[in-house]
Amino acid sequence: MKFSDFNSVSWEENGHYYDTCLIPFTGLTGQESPPQTVERLEKLRDYIDRIERPFRGRIVVYPAVQYDIDNKEQLINEICHNVKSSNFRYAIVLDAGGTLIAQDVYESDLPIAIKGFFDDNGVRGIGLATQEIQRMWQKDMNSKCD
Repeated sequence: MKFSDFNSVSWEENGHYYDTCLIPFTGLTGQESPPQTVERLEKLRDYIDRIERPFRGRIVVYPAVQYDIDNKEQLINEICHNVKSSNFRYAIVLDAGGTLIAQDVYESDLPIAIKGFFDDNGVRGIGLATQEIQRMWQKDMNSKCD
């Protein structure tokens, strides 16, 4: 669900079921034409939907970090840290810009790069992303049992 699908009452009643925050990174530079910007945003929306849909009831999609600025990793790390400190156990970063380096977004529990996952084979990429999300949750459950 999107963050905007909740109000204070519905979050109070159901928020404890949602343990994962998905933070999209669009990666716009400002050099895109308006149609290119629309295309990129629509593509990101479609990928968000494909990733979030199988896990409705557990993932909340937050507003995107839109621009590929200097120190973007610092901003994304701060957002991930803050969402995990307040409402969520996990933070996933969905990188549509393809410019993030996984090690640099260390506060994210799972960085997913659209270019790496989706460019060659979209169906396979969606499957890989959903497997990685499940693996992240499973890994945490296994560590609690040890």
